[in-house]
Amino acid sequence: MIDKNAPIGVFDSGIGGLTVVREIMRQIPNEKIVYFGDTARVPYGSKSRETVTRFCRQIVRFLQAHEVKTIVAACNTASAYALDELEKEIDIPMIGVVKPGAKAAAAATRNGRLGVIATEATIGSRIYNQYIQQLNPGITILGKACPLFVPLVEEGLLQDPVTDEIARRYLAELIDSDIDTLILGCTHYPLIRSTIGRVMGEHVTLVNPAYETAMELKEMLREKEILNTEAPQLGSNQYQFYVSDTTDKFIRFANSIMKYGVLSAKQVNIEEY
Repeated sequence: MIDKNAPIGVFDSGIGGLTVVREIMRQIPNEKIVYFGDTARVPYGSKSRETVTRFCRQIVRFLQAHEVKTIVAACNTASAYALDELEKEIDIPMIGVVKPGAKAAAAATRNGRLGVIATEATIGSRIYNQYIQQLNPGITILGKACPLFVPLVEEGLLQDPVTDEIARRYLAELIDSDIDTLILGCTHYPLIRSTIGRVMGEHVTLVNPAYETAMELKEMLREKEILNTEAPQLGSNQYQFYVSDTTDKFIRFANSIMKYGVLSAKQVNIEEY
């Protein structure tokens, strides 16, 4: 039987998954969280399926060592490449960010034309296309890889002319394609949501899979009767953060986007798992 007081494990290739953590904190504030960011091996979006799956397997072992009650793959590339395989290997529930985002986008589109921006791996996997067309075969999906968005976000260039220019170049063909809904298919992208929204225009609905994932996680925990309804005791170390590279940049970035102070993070050698 799963202990409902156990923490939720969340992982990402780097710091983008903090957008998912932020939403989990907002939507289900009583939960404990153990977060792992694979900052030494970011980005995942340009790596092979085999490599990403191997990395994810190591991270899952690390989170299991912390006795988590469920695992959230807060990374679109990991969700696309490794989730199905990993779900078969462990006995605790796992969810990714792709299905919740796909479901929300399919419900949001009014003209049946939607776009997905993501890493090269996520776009190449066509994972969003598969899920959305299962829900509604009549929807047309246009994908666009935006690989430079991740390093721009990781460098903290959230409101910068360089980011504006790159966004205009990447999104030009989607603007011309008459989409009315756009999935931010990488967990880094909500951090430049205002830029993307400004470039796309007010008529395009932006779907943030981080929010949708937090809501689906809440529902899953409730269904399995492992939703924590009581606030953790003071001093119980509710949120723990781990990374595979140095911690300074991670802590600075985390504190810039989260109202809960990330006072510390620990570096671990993930290759040991």
